[in-house]
Amino acid sequence: MTLYDELVARGLIAQVTDEAEIKELINNGKATFYIGFDPTADSLHVGHFMALCLMKRLQMAGNKPIALIGGGTAMIGDPSGRTDMRQMMTTETIAHNVECFKKQMSRFIDFSDGKALLVNNADWLMDLNYIDVLREVGAHFSVNRMLSHECYKQRMERGLTFLEFNYMIMQSYDFFELFQKYGCNMQFGGDDQWANMLGGTELIRRKLGKDAYAMTINLLLNSEGKKMGKTQSGAVWLDPNKTSPFDFYQYWRNVADSDVLKCIRMLTFLPLEQIDEMDHWEGSQLNQAKEILAFELTKLVHGEEEAVKAQEGARALFSGAGDTANMPTVTVTADDFAERDMDIMAVLVKAGLCDSRSDARRAVQQGGVTVDGEKVTDIAASYKLDDFTGDGKVVKRGKKKFAKVIAE
Repeated sequence: MTLYDELVARGLIAQVTDEAEIKELINNGKATFYIGFDPTADSLHVGHFMALCLMKRLQMAGNKPIALIGGGTAMIGDPSGRTDMRQMMTTETIAHNVECFKKQMSRFIDFSDGKALLVNNADWLMDLNYIDVLREVGAHFSVNRMLSHECYKQRMERGLTFLEFNYMIMQSYDFFELFQKYGCNMQFGGDDQWANMLGGTELIRRKLGKDAYAMTINLLLNSEGKKMGKTQSGAVWLDPNKTSPFDFYQYWRNVADSDVLKCIRMLTFLPLEQIDEMDHWEGSQLNQAKEILAFELTKLVHGEEEAVKAQEGARALFSGAGDTANMPTVTVTADDFAERDMDIMAVLVKAGLCDSRSDARRAVQQGGVTVDGEKVTDIAASYKLDDFTGDGKVVKRGKKKFAKVIAE
């Protein structure tokens, strides 16, 4: 099976501009391709996961990835797929986020010996002269055509600023620069980026001629795959200080039954033959598939040692097997008991399982709270510091929120 055939079989490709040329390039390790990442936070998150895995797959086949950090476009904000304007960030914040991205990407992409590039579009966008942009770039874009794209239509009713309107021009200029500087001949992106991607190839054609245009390819990632990292509420980060390896494992362990095999196919590096054998799994076998998914992705992001710890902790919590030492832990001290014993509501808030005492009261009254496996239904139930000594107690709210509370 060729690399392209494998990408199709894994459900990663939605649309391309020239399938024959893409096959020739990536199957033979001739592609120099880029994917863009806007540094809007100090960590990558699971929404970036498929793009990172795709870059890793192509690099393993001899192709050259360019990870483009949008340090320049982040000064504008991307309206694609959004109905509101992004909050403006300072240059210092953007620079900090860029450094964080570099470190995390290195777990997926080998940047040694020129095997991959990491570039920041601030290097060319920030030095552009406004008049030059109007004359050399803006002249090649039709306003009517730009407004016909869905990414702008969504904003028109609520108001589209001129600042946001320029995002397509800036992203198109990125491809133009990467093509000229690094021989980048292919760009990948999600469905919300398709119009911007086509704008880049069109700019190259108009500026450099048909021969250059023929060398530019667009590959649209499967929108369903891109959304796999957004199937549950709450941000899940790749930075272990923002989302612990255990919580990262649990995120994937809790995907919907209907999504687990799709995620395994799209995001893991398990052989397709092995995954095909899982296609008919059902019932308890799907829980096994979820463990496989969670372990493989945690290993990829945090390393095998952390993946083993996370799996052991999860098994200890949900099936009574494994090492409880690897559960998320909250420490209580004598100061927490200075005035009185801690009631169950205070314990739930301290453990981060409830936002407030009123939230904790509702959780108890609804029968969703247990301590060491015993359901707690009395909001007056209280605990002393000594109750949490030794191995501590596992406090659980619902099926998925829990923590070990242990005395210091």
